[in-house]
Amino acid sequence: MPPKASKKDAEPAERPILGRFSSHLKIGIVGLPNVGKSTFFNIVTKLSIPAENFPFCTIEPNEARVHVPDERFDYLCQLFKPKSEVAAYLEINDIAGLVRGASAGEGLGNAFLSHIRAVDGIFHVLRAFEDTEITHIDDTVDPVRDLETISQELRLKDIEFVQAKIDDLEKSMKRSNDKQLKIDHELCQRVMTHLQDGKDVRLGEWKAAEIEILNAFQLLTAKPVVYLVNMSEKDYLRKKNKFLPKIHAWVKEHGGETIIPFSCAFEQKLVDMPEDEAAKYCAENQTARQVILIPKIIKTGFAAIHLIYFFTAGHDEVKCWQIRRQSKAPQAAGAIHTDFERGFICAEVMKFEDLKELGSESAVKAAGKYRQEGKTYVVQDGDIIFFKFNVSGGGKK
Repeated sequence: MPPKASKKDAEPAERPILGRFSSHLKIGIVGLPNVGKSTFFNIVTKLSIPAENFPFCTIEPNEARVHVPDERFDYLCQLFKPKSEVAAYLEINDIAGLVRGASAGEGLGNAFLSHIRAVDGIFHVLRAFEDTEITHIDDTVDPVRDLETISQELRLKDIEFVQAKIDDLEKSMKRSNDKQLKIDHELCQRVMTHLQDGKDVRLGEWKAAEIEILNAFQLLTAKPVVYLVNMSEKDYLRKKNKFLPKIHAWVKEHGGETIIPFSCAFEQKLVDMPEDEAAKYCAENQTARQVILIPKIIKTGFAAIHLIYFFTAGHDEVKCWQIRRQSKAPQAAGAIHTDFERGFICAEVMKFEDLKELGSESAVKAAGKYRQEGKTYVVQDGDIIFFKFNVSGGGKK
Protein backbone atom coordinates (compact mmCIF):
# COMPACT_ATOMS: atom_id res chain seq x y z
CA MET A 1 0.00 0.00 0.00
CA PRO A 2 1.34 3.47 -0.85
CA PRO A 3 2.49 5.53 2.14
CA LYS A 4 0.09 8.15 3.41
CA ALA A 5 1.18 11.76 3.18
CA SER A 6 2.12 13.32 6.48
CA LYS A 7 0.30 16.40 7.75
CA LYS A 8 3.43 18.50 7.43
CA ASP A 9 3.40 17.79 3.68
CA ALA A 10 -0.11 19.24 3.30
CA GLU A 11 -0.46 22.22 0.99
CA PRO A 12 -0.93 25.58 2.74
CA ALA A 13 -4.45 26.97 2.58
CA GLU A 14 -5.02 29.38 -0.31
CA ARG A 15 -7.42 32.27 -0.48
CA PRO A 16 -10.48 31.46 -2.67
CA ILE A 17 -10.13 32.53 -6.29
CA LEU A 18 -12.36 35.11 -7.94
CA GLY A 19 -14.59 33.49 -10.55
CA ARG A 20 -16.66 30.37 -11.12
CA PHE A 21 -15.50 27.14 -9.50
CA SER A 22 -15.80 24.86 -12.53
CA SER A 23 -13.65 22.81 -14.86
CA HIS A 24 -15.60 24.13 -17.85
CA LEU A 25 -14.20 27.64 -18.12
CA LYS A 26 -13.60 29.78 -21.19
CA ILE A 27 -11.55 32.80 -22.18
CA GLY A 28 -12.72 35.62 -24.44
CA ILE A 29 -10.75 37.67 -26.96
CA VAL A 30 -11.47 41.34 -26.26
CA GLY A 31 -10.30 44.61 -27.78
CA LEU A 32 -11.28 47.52 -30.01
CA PRO A 33 -12.32 46.80 -33.61
CA ASN A 34 -9.55 46.08 -36.13
CA VAL A 35 -6.79 45.25 -33.64
CA GLY A 36 -6.36 41.65 -34.85
CA LYS A 37 -8.79 39.73 -32.61
CA SER A 38 -10.43 37.61 -35.31
CA THR A 39 -7.13 37.05 -37.11
CA PHE A 40 -5.63 35.81 -33.85
CA PHE A 41 -8.67 33.57 -33.31
CA ASN A 42 -8.32 32.18 -36.85
CA ILE A 43 -4.65 31.40 -36.30
CA VAL A 44 -5.18 29.75 -32.92
CA THR A 45 -8.10 27.62 -34.02
CA LYS A 46 -7.18 27.26 -37.70
CA LEU A 47 -10.76 28.12 -38.62
CA SER A 48 -11.93 30.37 -41.43
CA ILE A 49 -13.87 33.01 -39.51
CA PRO A 50 -14.10 36.24 -41.55
CA ALA A 51 -11.50 38.81 -40.48
CA GLU A 52 -12.41 41.78 -42.63
CA ASN A 53 -11.43 45.43 -42.36
CA PHE A 54 -14.76 46.41 -40.81
CA PRO A 55 -15.43 47.46 -37.22
CA PHE A 56 -18.18 44.96 -36.42
CA CYS A 57 -17.15 41.96 -38.50
CA THR A 58 -17.73 39.66 -35.50
CA ILE A 59 -21.17 40.03 -33.91
CA GLU A 60 -21.94 36.72 -32.24
CA PRO A 61 -18.91 35.34 -30.41
CA ASN A 62 -17.23 32.57 -32.35
CA GLU A 63 -16.30 29.67 -30.12
CA ALA A 64 -13.64 27.00 -30.47
CA ARG A 65 -11.69 24.51 -28.41
CA VAL A 66 -7.94 24.32 -28.90
CA HIS A 67 -5.55 21.73 -27.51
CA VAL A 68 -3.22 22.88 -24.75
CA PRO A 69 0.30 21.82 -25.80
CA ASP A 70 2.16 19.93 -23.08
CA GLU A 71 5.42 18.00 -23.28
CA ARG A 72 4.35 15.95 -20.23
CA PHE A 73 1.30 14.67 -22.09
CA ASP A 74 3.45 13.86 -25.13
CA TYR A 75 5.90 11.96 -22.90
CA LEU A 76 3.13 9.89 -21.28
CA CYS A 77 1.70 8.99 -24.68
CA GLN A 78 5.16 7.91 -25.81
CA LEU A 79 5.68 5.88 -22.64
CA PHE A 80 2.34 4.06 -22.54
CA LYS A 81 1.51 4.02 -26.27
CA PRO A 82 -2.21 4.13 -25.43
CA LYS A 83 -5.15 3.28 -27.69
CA SER A 84 -6.67 6.68 -26.88
CA GLU A 85 -5.02 10.07 -26.30
CA VAL A 86 -7.08 12.96 -24.86
CA ALA A 87 -5.30 16.31 -24.40
CA ALA A 88 -6.47 19.27 -22.33
CA TYR A 89 -8.25 22.04 -24.18
CA LEU A 90 -8.83 25.77 -23.87
CA GLU A 91 -12.23 27.11 -24.92
CA ILE A 92 -11.85 30.46 -26.67
CA ASN A 93 -14.55 32.97 -27.66
CA ASP A 94 -13.89 35.68 -30.24
CA ILE A 95 -15.94 38.64 -28.98
CA ALA A 96 -16.79 41.56 -31.25
CA GLY A 97 -14.90 44.83 -30.82
CA LEU A 98 -15.82 47.21 -28.02
CA VAL A 99 -15.95 50.95 -28.62
CA ARG A 100 -15.95 54.00 -26.36
CA GLY A 101 -19.47 54.33 -24.94
CA ALA A 102 -20.23 50.59 -25.13
CA SER A 103 -21.39 50.60 -21.51
CA ALA A 104 -24.07 53.11 -22.56
CA GLY A 105 -25.02 51.09 -25.64
CA GLU A 106 -22.69 52.58 -28.29
CA GLY A 107 -21.61 50.32 -31.14
CA LEU A 108 -23.15 46.97 -30.34
CA GLY A 109 -22.63 47.92 -26.69
CA ASN A 110 -24.50 45.88 -24.15
CA ALA A 111 -24.56 42.72 -26.29
CA PHE A 112 -20.75 42.68 -26.38
CA LEU A 113 -20.49 43.28 -22.65
CA SER A 114 -22.88 40.40 -21.95
CA HIS A 115 -20.59 38.17 -24.02
CA ILE A 116 -17.66 39.22 -21.83
CA ARG A 117 -19.71 38.47 -18.71
CA ALA A 118 -20.19 34.91 -20.02
CA VAL A 119 -16.45 34.14 -20.16
CA ASP A 120 -14.06 33.55 -17.26
CA GLY A 121 -10.97 35.39 -18.45
CA ILE A 122 -9.84 37.86 -21.09
CA PHE A 123 -7.25 37.88 -23.86
CA HIS A 124 -6.99 41.67 -24.31
CA VAL A 125 -5.58 42.24 -27.82
CA LEU A 126 -3.83 45.57 -28.36
CA ARG A 127 -2.88 47.07 -31.70
CA ALA A 128 0.76 48.16 -31.71
CA PHE A 129 1.30 48.38 -35.47
CA GLU A 130 0.64 51.13 -38.02
CA ASP A 131 -0.93 50.25 -41.36
CA THR A 132 -2.76 52.80 -43.51
CA GLU A 133 -4.78 50.01 -45.13
CA ILE A 134 -6.29 48.91 -41.79
CA THR A 135 -8.45 51.60 -40.26
CA HIS A 136 -8.39 52.40 -36.55
CA ILE A 137 -11.73 53.34 -35.03
CA ASP A 138 -10.08 56.42 -33.42
CA ASP A 139 -8.07 57.20 -36.60
CA THR A 140 -4.65 56.96 -34.90
CA VAL A 141 -2.76 54.10 -33.25
CA ASP A 142 -2.34 54.59 -29.50
CA PRO A 143 -2.41 51.34 -27.48
CA VAL A 144 -2.41 53.09 -24.08
CA ARG A 145 -5.46 55.14 -25.09
CA ASP A 146 -7.09 51.88 -26.22
CA LEU A 147 -6.23 50.25 -22.89
CA GLU A 148 -7.90 53.12 -21.06
CA THR A 149 -10.98 52.89 -23.29
CA ILE A 150 -11.58 49.17 -22.74
CA SER A 151 -10.77 49.30 -19.03
CA GLN A 152 -13.09 52.24 -18.47
CA GLU A 153 -15.98 50.60 -20.35
CA LEU A 154 -15.68 47.43 -18.27
CA ARG A 155 -15.53 49.42 -15.03
CA LEU A 156 -18.54 51.55 -16.01
CA LYS A 157 -20.58 48.43 -16.69
CA ASP A 158 -19.56 47.00 -13.31
CA ILE A 159 -20.51 50.29 -11.63
CA GLU A 160 -23.94 50.07 -13.26
CA PHE A 161 -24.35 46.47 -12.06
CA VAL A 162 -23.18 47.18 -8.50
CA GLN A 163 -25.39 50.26 -8.20
CA ALA A 164 -28.41 48.18 -9.21
CA LYS A 165 -27.39 45.60 -6.61
CA ILE A 166 -27.10 48.29 -3.92
CA ASP A 167 -30.57 49.61 -4.81
CA ASP A 168 -32.07 46.11 -4.57
CA LEU A 169 -30.37 45.44 -1.23
CA GLU A 170 -31.59 48.72 0.23
CA LYS A 171 -35.17 47.83 -0.72
CA SER A 172 -34.77 44.39 0.86
CA MET A 173 -33.22 45.87 4.03
CA LYS A 174 -36.37 47.94 4.58
CA ARG A 175 -38.43 44.74 4.67
CA SER A 176 -36.03 42.44 6.53
CA ASN A 177 -33.46 42.46 9.33
CA ASP A 178 -31.43 39.66 7.74
CA LYS A 179 -27.78 40.25 8.71
CA GLN A 180 -26.56 38.92 5.36
CA LEU A 181 -28.27 41.79 3.56
CA LYS A 182 -26.23 44.28 5.58
CA ILE A 183 -23.00 42.33 4.91
CA ASP A 184 -23.72 42.28 1.16
CA HIS A 185 -24.63 45.98 1.18
CA GLU A 186 -21.42 47.01 2.94
CA LEU A 187 -19.37 44.93 0.49
CA CYS A 188 -21.13 46.46 -2.52
CA GLN A 189 -20.44 49.94 -1.17
CA ARG A 190 -16.72 49.10 -0.88
CA VAL A 191 -16.69 47.61 -4.38
CA MET A 192 -18.39 50.74 -5.73
CA THR A 193 -15.74 52.99 -4.14
CA HIS A 194 -13.00 50.72 -5.53
CA LEU A 195 -14.43 50.96 -9.07
CA GLN A 196 -15.05 54.70 -8.89
CA ASP A 197 -11.39 55.12 -7.90
CA GLY A 198 -10.49 53.59 -11.27
CA LYS A 199 -9.47 50.18 -9.90
CA ASP A 200 -10.52 46.78 -11.21
CA VAL A 201 -12.20 44.34 -8.83
CA ARG A 202 -9.60 41.60 -9.41
CA LEU A 203 -6.92 43.91 -7.98
CA GLY A 204 -8.70 44.54 -4.68
CA GLU A 205 -7.93 42.99 -1.31
CA TRP A 206 -11.00 40.89 -0.51
CA LYS A 207 -11.53 38.46 2.35
CA ALA A 208 -12.44 34.84 1.63
CA ALA A 209 -16.10 35.34 2.58
CA GLU A 210 -16.28 38.45 0.39
CA ILE A 211 -14.85 36.57 -2.58
CA GLU A 212 -17.61 33.99 -2.23
CA ILE A 213 -20.17 36.82 -2.54
CA LEU A 214 -18.35 38.54 -5.41
CA ASN A 215 -18.16 35.31 -7.38
CA ALA A 216 -21.95 35.32 -7.68
CA PHE A 217 -21.83 38.73 -9.41
CA GLN A 218 -19.56 37.72 -12.35
CA LEU A 219 -18.19 41.27 -12.54
CA LEU A 220 -16.30 42.12 -15.72
CA THR A 221 -13.28 43.61 -13.96
CA ALA A 222 -12.98 40.58 -11.68
CA LYS A 223 -11.87 38.44 -14.63
CA PRO A 224 -8.15 37.70 -15.10
CA VAL A 225 -6.50 39.37 -18.09
CA VAL A 226 -3.64 38.44 -20.42
CA TYR A 227 -2.49 41.34 -22.61
CA LEU A 228 -1.57 40.34 -26.19
CA VAL A 229 0.36 43.09 -27.97
CA ASN A 230 -0.07 42.68 -31.73
CA MET A 231 2.94 44.15 -33.55
CA SER A 232 4.06 44.21 -37.17
CA GLU A 233 6.17 41.27 -38.32
CA LYS A 234 9.16 43.58 -38.78
CA ASP A 235 8.95 44.97 -35.24
CA TYR A 236 8.36 41.55 -33.77
CA LEU A 237 11.34 39.87 -35.40
CA ARG A 238 13.70 42.73 -34.56
CA LYS A 239 12.24 42.94 -31.02
CA LYS A 240 11.67 46.69 -31.21
CA ASN A 241 8.38 48.54 -30.99
CA LYS A 242 7.86 52.18 -30.06
CA PHE A 243 4.57 51.49 -28.25
CA LEU A 244 5.75 48.63 -26.05
CA PRO A 245 7.50 50.60 -23.23
CA LYS A 246 4.36 52.68 -22.61
CA ILE A 247 2.19 49.54 -22.61
CA HIS A 248 4.47 47.91 -20.03
CA ALA A 249 4.34 51.04 -17.87
CA TRP A 250 0.53 51.19 -18.00
CA VAL A 251 0.07 47.51 -17.19
CA LYS A 252 2.59 47.70 -14.33
CA GLU A 253 0.60 50.58 -12.85
CA HIS A 254 -2.69 48.69 -13.28
CA GLY A 255 -1.97 45.29 -11.74
CA GLY A 256 1.14 44.08 -13.54
CA GLU A 257 -0.51 41.16 -15.32
CA THR A 258 1.04 39.09 -18.11
CA ILE A 259 1.99 40.82 -21.37
CA ILE A 260 2.84 38.76 -24.46
CA PRO A 261 4.12 40.70 -27.50
CA PHE A 262 3.41 38.77 -30.71
CA SER A 263 2.61 39.34 -34.37
CA CYS A 264 -0.55 38.15 -36.08
CA ALA A 265 1.11 38.87 -39.44
CA PHE A 266 4.07 36.60 -38.62
CA GLU A 267 1.96 33.80 -37.15
CA GLN A 268 -0.50 34.03 -40.08
CA LYS A 269 2.37 33.70 -42.55
CA LEU A 270 3.39 30.39 -40.94
CA VAL A 271 -0.20 29.11 -40.82
CA ASP A 272 -0.68 29.89 -44.52
CA MET A 273 2.49 28.03 -45.54
CA PRO A 274 2.52 24.28 -46.17
CA GLU A 275 4.08 22.55 -43.17
CA ASP A 276 7.37 21.78 -44.90
CA GLU A 277 7.73 25.38 -46.12
CA ALA A 278 6.95 26.75 -42.66
CA ALA A 279 9.60 24.46 -41.14
CA LYS A 280 12.11 25.60 -43.77
CA TYR A 281 11.26 29.27 -43.15
CA CYS A 282 11.81 28.84 -39.42
CA ALA A 283 15.05 26.95 -40.00
CA GLU A 284 16.39 29.68 -42.29
CA ASN A 285 15.37 32.50 -39.95
CA GLN A 286 17.22 32.06 -36.68
CA THR A 287 15.02 34.63 -34.97
CA ALA A 288 11.82 32.95 -36.10
CA ARG A 289 12.71 29.67 -34.42
CA GLN A 290 12.38 31.31 -31.03
CA VAL A 291 9.28 33.41 -31.54
CA ILE A 292 6.36 31.15 -32.50
CA LEU A 293 4.22 32.14 -29.55
CA ILE A 294 0.77 30.63 -30.15
CA PRO A 295 1.51 27.60 -27.89
CA LYS A 296 2.72 29.94 -25.12
CA ILE A 297 -0.39 32.10 -25.48
CA ILE A 298 -2.68 29.07 -25.20
CA LYS A 299 -0.90 27.77 -22.08
CA THR A 300 -0.86 31.23 -20.50
CA GLY A 301 -4.59 31.69 -21.10
CA PHE A 302 -5.34 28.26 -19.62
CA ALA A 303 -3.38 29.08 -16.46
CA ALA A 304 -4.83 32.60 -16.23
CA ILE A 305 -8.37 31.29 -15.73
CA HIS A 306 -7.05 29.08 -12.92
CA LEU A 307 -7.34 25.75 -14.73
CA ILE A 308 -4.93 22.87 -14.16
CA TYR A 309 -5.15 19.21 -15.08
CA PHE A 310 -4.15 15.84 -13.74
CA PHE A 311 -3.41 12.75 -15.78
CA THR A 312 -4.81 9.26 -15.84
CA ALA A 313 -2.34 7.11 -17.73
CA GLY A 314 -2.22 3.53 -18.94
CA HIS A 315 -2.10 1.41 -22.08
CA ASP A 316 -5.80 1.96 -22.80
CA GLU A 317 -5.79 5.73 -22.45
CA VAL A 318 -3.71 8.75 -21.50
CA LYS A 319 -6.02 11.62 -20.62
CA CYS A 320 -5.80 15.12 -19.19
CA TRP A 321 -8.62 15.89 -16.76
CA GLN A 322 -8.97 19.61 -16.31
CA ILE A 323 -10.10 21.03 -13.00
CA ARG A 324 -10.05 24.39 -11.23
CA ARG A 325 -6.94 25.18 -9.25
CA GLN A 326 -7.45 24.48 -5.52
CA SER A 327 -9.68 21.45 -6.28
CA LYS A 328 -9.40 18.69 -3.69
CA ALA A 329 -9.04 15.01 -4.54
CA PRO A 330 -12.78 14.12 -4.33
CA GLN A 331 -13.66 17.04 -6.65
CA ALA A 332 -10.99 15.89 -9.09
CA ALA A 333 -12.41 12.37 -8.94
CA GLY A 334 -15.81 13.83 -9.78
CA ALA A 335 -14.38 15.19 -13.04
CA ILE A 336 -14.12 11.56 -14.17
CA HIS A 337 -17.49 10.41 -12.81
CA THR A 338 -19.84 11.54 -10.07
CA ASP A 339 -19.62 8.05 -8.52
CA PHE A 340 -15.88 8.58 -8.05
CA GLU A 341 -16.58 11.66 -5.93
CA ARG A 342 -19.58 10.21 -4.11
CA GLY A 343 -17.76 7.04 -3.09
CA PHE A 344 -14.25 8.49 -2.84
CA ILE A 345 -11.85 6.41 -0.73
CA CYS A 346 -8.42 7.74 -1.67
CA ALA A 347 -6.24 8.98 -4.50
CA GLU A 348 -3.00 7.19 -5.37
CA VAL A 349 -0.70 9.87 -6.72
CA MET A 350 2.53 9.93 -8.69
CA LYS A 351 4.34 13.13 -9.55
CA PHE A 352 5.10 13.36 -13.26
CA GLU A 353 8.70 14.34 -12.52
CA ASP A 354 9.19 11.17 -10.46
CA LEU A 355 7.76 8.95 -13.21
CA LYS A 356 9.95 10.57 -15.84
CA GLU A 357 13.07 10.31 -13.69
CA LEU A 358 12.49 6.70 -12.59
CA GLY A 359 10.92 5.40 -15.80
CA SER A 360 8.00 3.29 -14.56
CA GLU A 361 5.21 3.10 -11.99
CA SER A 362 6.89 0.14 -10.29
CA ALA A 363 10.12 2.12 -9.92
CA VAL A 364 8.21 5.04 -8.40
CA LYS A 365 6.61 2.65 -5.89
CA ALA A 366 9.97 1.07 -5.08
CA ALA A 367 11.41 4.53 -4.39
CA GLY A 368 8.60 5.24 -1.92
CA LYS A 369 7.27 8.11 -4.02
CA TYR A 370 3.87 6.63 -4.85
CA ARG A 371 1.57 8.31 -2.35
CA GLN A 372 -1.90 7.72 -0.99
CA GLU A 373 -3.85 10.93 -0.46
CA GLY A 374 -7.16 11.56 1.29
CA LYS A 375 -10.11 13.91 0.96
CA THR A 376 -8.20 17.05 1.93
CA TYR A 377 -5.44 16.65 -0.67
CA VAL A 378 -5.29 19.60 -3.07
CA VAL A 379 -4.55 18.22 -6.53
CA GLN A 380 -1.47 19.70 -8.21
CA ASP A 381 -1.00 20.37 -11.90
CA GLY A 382 0.51 17.33 -13.61
CA ASP A 383 -0.33 14.77 -10.90
CA ILE A 384 -0.84 11.25 -12.23
CA ILE A 385 -3.73 9.81 -10.24
CA PHE A 386 -5.50 6.49 -9.72
CA PHE A 387 -8.70 6.86 -7.69
CA LYS A 388 -10.19 4.27 -5.38
CA PHE A 389 -13.90 4.56 -4.66
CA ASN A 390 -16.84 2.53 -3.42
CA VAL A 391 -20.55 3.17 -3.88
CA SER A 392 -23.55 1.07 -2.92
CA GLY A 393 -23.93 -1.79 -5.32
CA GLY A 394 -20.48 -1.21 -6.78
CA GLY A 395 -16.94 -2.19 -6.03
CA LYS A 396 -13.61 -0.52 -5.68
CA LYS A 397 -11.74 0.81 -8.66
